[in-house]
Amino acid sequence: MSRVLLVVVILALAGCGGNYSAPRELDNACGIARERPNYVRAMERTERRWGVPVHVQMAVMHQESKFVGDARTPHQFVLGIIPMGRQSSAYGYAQAIDSTWEDYTRATGKRGARRDNINDATDFMGWYMTRTRDMLGIPLHDARNQYLAYHEGRAGFARQSYMAKPWLIKVSDRVADRSELYRGQLARCRR
Repeated sequence: MSRVLLVVVILALAGCGGNYSAPRELDNACGIARERPNYVRAMERTERRWGVPVHVQMAVMHQESKFVGDARTPHQFVLGIIPMGRQSSAYGYAQAIDSTWEDYTRATGKRGARRDNINDATDFMGWYMTRTRDMLGIPLHDARNQYLAYHEGRAGFARQSYMAKPWLIKVSDRVADRSELYRGQLARCRR
């Protein structure tokens, strides 16, 4: 009996770490769906609950973390060598910052939600984008502007802070293009 219990404990501990690596085919939504079906199931649940299309979630997540569950922002350095901490508190699949994640857990009652859990991360994205639609009028299928509001925050988007960041406008255009790419791919592989 003790050997069986030991095996069960070892298997349980082995499963706790999670697979935080990126899927192999980042440019292929069907490949992502085949390799990580739990990602797509989480996004489909979010689409049903919040109305944010799977392809929009996928495009934003690709940009934010490349689907890496424990992604963090890079370290900042003084004089190029002295570490000063990270650029922000953004963490996980959705790269949610601490304060916005706390708002989410408070608003939804999901106190145990984790940013490195795909189900929680996609639910967060749905919650955030739905509130963005309600506050700013950005349609849930508008990946470009939803991404700009996601990156800059709603107040920053309303102030058009992104206009001073040509690089960010290019990134948001790429997010929109990727969203359309994923939309077309998902339509074909779901048949």
